[in-house]
Amino acid sequence: MFENFAQWCLLVHGWRRLLVAFAAGALAALSMPPLYVLPALFVAFPILVWLLDGVETQLSWRQKLFGPAFRIGWSFGFGYFTLSLHWMSGAFFVEPDLFLWALPLGLFGLPALLAIFWGFGASIAHLMWSDYGQRLFALAGALSVTEFLRGHLFTGFPWNLHGYALGLSDQTMQFGSIVGIYGLTFLMLIMAMSPATIWPNLEQSKIDRFAPFIGALCALAGLFAFGQWQLSANPTEFRRDVRLRLVQPNIPQAEKWKPENVGPIFEKLLALSAERSSPDDPGLIATTHLIWPESVFPFLVAERPQALALIARLLPNGTNLIAGAARNRVDLTLGDQSEAGVLNSILSFNDQGEINATYDKYRLVPFGEYVPLKPVLSLLGIREMVSASDSFVHGTPPRKAFTPLGTPPLLPLICYEVIFSGGLGDTIRQSEWMLNLTNDAWFQHTIGPAQHFEHARMRAVEEGVPLVRVANTGRTAVIDAFGRITASLAMDKAAVLNANLPQRLEKTLFSQYRHTIFYLIIGAVLLSVILRNRWRRNWEN
Repeated sequence: MFENFAQWCLLVHGWRRLLVAFAAGALAALSMPPLYVLPALFVAFPILVWLLDGVETQLSWRQKLFGPAFRIGWSFGFGYFTLSLHWMSGAFFVEPDLFLWALPLGLFGLPALLAIFWGFGASIAHLMWSDYGQRLFALAGALSVTEFLRGHLFTGFPWNLHGYALGLSDQTMQFGSIVGIYGLTFLMLIMAMSPATIWPNLEQSKIDRFAPFIGALCALAGLFAFGQWQLSANPTEFRRDVRLRLVQPNIPQAEKWKPENVGPIFEKLLALSAERSSPDDPGLIATTHLIWPESVFPFLVAERPQALALIARLLPNGTNLIAGAARNRVDLTLGDQSEAGVLNSILSFNDQGEINATYDKYRLVPFGEYVPLKPVLSLLGIREMVSASDSFVHGTPPRKAFTPLGTPPLLPLICYEVIFSGGLGDTIRQSEWMLNLTNDAWFQHTIGPAQHFEHARMRAVEEGVPLVRVANTGRTAVIDAFGRITASLAMDKAAVLNANLPQRLEKTLFSQYRHTIFYLIIGAVLLSVILRNRWRRNWEN
């Protein structure tokens, strides 16, 4: 049966071939969090290999780059991104009178654009194609390169890299501390492609056919064993000078900016912060840091002296409030005043209600928080989705750690700033912990927030730095330097979480060398494929 199916994949042409590629890509999407159906990759990627095996080899360079291989890779990517990013369509229903018309653009337009990277990955691999097993390394290497480019070009969108499939357990993600998420992506791709050598190569010996797949299973077991050793040798250690109280208010996005909800929302935040979750909960008295999520204030807090007074009344002596807030650049004397506008910020308040530190988000969400080429696109009726302002303006990348009085140095990250592997700057080396404030209410009741959480968790593994994540609707959690969840709240629930802050590691290989190890792996793989192909051609001639 499998032999016949593999043969059929080689021979299918036209729209049927593209439809099969689309279906295989959609199947591969099941491996992403929170589903983690890892076997789906071991079915989907052999299909992609067999489809590319059926592409004609006697083509011009232009046809090789933009012809059948490109279309197969694009179709696979289109299926993958359409299914794995379908949850983004939820944002268009928050204010349907304004944004529902753009639903097809979000549901199919973005996946179509992202799939272009997969099209080029497949076509570049096909320039190095052969009838031998090294074609798997060519495809895995080329796709890893184009995925890296997807994460960096045009502001970058490194969402749902295939290495995140290895986040299915704490053990299998530990190798990310060495190679990072892009290195894990290459490993996951080459392992997933290994069954392609079993069929339809019946003329080869069983050892030759099954060896790559058996090797992939051994590699997967090796990743698990390495992770188990890493975790067993390094139990979580906590700081004694920090006690956190994390507030998850669960405010629906559609209700957040309605004028009539300003008072009730702020009162809910104050009440939750002071609430005792159990009879033995000491409440705010034992708290050093009270933390609220991204853009949690339904108003510009710097313009509300009465709100600052209520914050001062709430906080015990020595307790800091760190909260996400929109603020006018011209409202505060802190920071650059060169560009007026509204910033998506993190503010720190001392126990007197005074703002003693700020951080402004610099990686804004395109079309969510600002519109690229706004003077042109606004003529077409395209606007940002945030209701807090006409448009947010970019902050500047942090040049030093965020250090409110009495706070261990931290790296502040707002929303999807946390998904950029290796893009946290030199500030991460100065920081004892990472703080990720997010909203996620735009995508409530979808798998989007769960994916966001798992992507954030990988940064802790890579950098060896604990991560505190505070979300409006979930998932709020504390994650240690090995990606282990030490405390968390259920999603879509208003609640508070009292937690200790884990210690950071001195360093990881990834934190020292960033993507250098990934570059070396991919360079060695692609060079080996090219030399191997040349040797075989010379030998056959």
